[in-house]
Amino acid sequence: MNGQATTQPPTRSRNAAVRALTAVARSAARALAALARSVAEPFVAIVLALLVGAVGIVMFSGLKAGHSNFDVGLPVAAYLALLQGVASPNGITSTLVYATPLILTGLGVALGFRAGLFNIGGRGQFLFGTVGALVVATTVGASQSSYITVPLALVAGALFGAMAGFIPGFLKATSGAHEVVTTIMLNYVFVFVTYWAISGPLALPNAHQPITVDMTTHNAALPIILGRDGHAGILLALIAVPLIWFLLYRTTIGFEIRSAGANPDAARYGGMKTNRLIVLTMSIAGMMSGLAGATTLMGVVHQVSPGYDTTVGFDAITVALLGRSNPVGVLFAGLLLGAMRAGSQTMQIQAGVPAELVDALQAIILVFLVVNVLRRWRIGRAANRGSSPAIGLDATQGAEGVA
Repeated sequence: MNGQATTQPPTRSRNAAVRALTAVARSAARALAALARSVAEPFVAIVLALLVGAVGIVMFSGLKAGHSNFDVGLPVAAYLALLQGVASPNGITSTLVYATPLILTGLGVALGFRAGLFNIGGRGQFLFGTVGALVVATTVGASQSSYITVPLALVAGALFGAMAGFIPGFLKATSGAHEVVTTIMLNYVFVFVTYWAISGPLALPNAHQPITVDMTTHNAALPIILGRDGHAGILLALIAVPLIWFLLYRTTIGFEIRSAGANPDAARYGGMKTNRLIVLTMSIAGMMSGLAGATTLMGVVHQVSPGYDTTVGFDAITVALLGRSNPVGVLFAGLLLGAMRAGSQTMQIQAGVPAELVDALQAIILVFLVVNVLRRWRIGRAANRGSSPAIGLDATQGAEGVA
């Protein structure tokens, strides 16, 4: 009896330790499986897009001088040239510069996806953010130092973008107007408001044609921190990723956003103010797009004229879907698309394949991603009997997503 009494507690301790280790191993296995699922679909979409692009290159290779009708080696040469253009020091800097607005705007789109909102207004919000930065540079840039003008221009760009996002959010919260319709319509409104501002109150006085002030001469240009054109906006994009991640996964507001996106009815039943969340989410999304517009103006183009436009708003949808609406995924997706942009010119020069192939590849990636989203939506609808998961999420992840 005494022997049994002395040996039983260590046995129980060992059993408890084994159970704890088993639980940890199972949790780790589930986390790895979820991560593999999250990575697999974007990876497959990219591979399939490259294969489709290779088929297209072969089919049209006969149009290139010096090649046969079906040059099967041309896709390999094109993709190798694309990689070579990215691998150089200038290519790395260009990748970061191209990726900066994609990451910032993609974070805004991804945040909307988490809330169940489809923000297609990135184009207008980007341009209105550009107007905000121009207002500061035009009014105070000549009389203040860059230490004052640059932060003010960035803040103004973010606020103007937030205003552009607030409008469709407010309309949806108060009248139920769908954000897809309102953001598409507002894109054109902000495009022409931008053209009017550039041609009128923000135009450079006594210029031969409508054009704005130069950011570099009005103390509003972002400093160069890397290579020839790697501006400080790169740091803003890299800082924004952990901030948005923290907002989504470590704050009460982020939990409410994800919950409202996964099941709005359940969120309302739980006491969450979903209308307020809609307005807040769209405003933050617009703020990120406006900040992207300001950094592009202050770090890349410096001066604009009527007709200035962007495709970043629509490219950001691909970035958000490719990144599975996760801030970390958006970072890598933005870097991928930025690398494709950076290497496209080298591909055109060395392989003779037009740089526009990158646009085609991006569109094909988007098609495959949308197919996966629709498939998950159907699965979620069947599982939840009419309640669909937030865009870009796996039906099994619910509101938690991939942390």
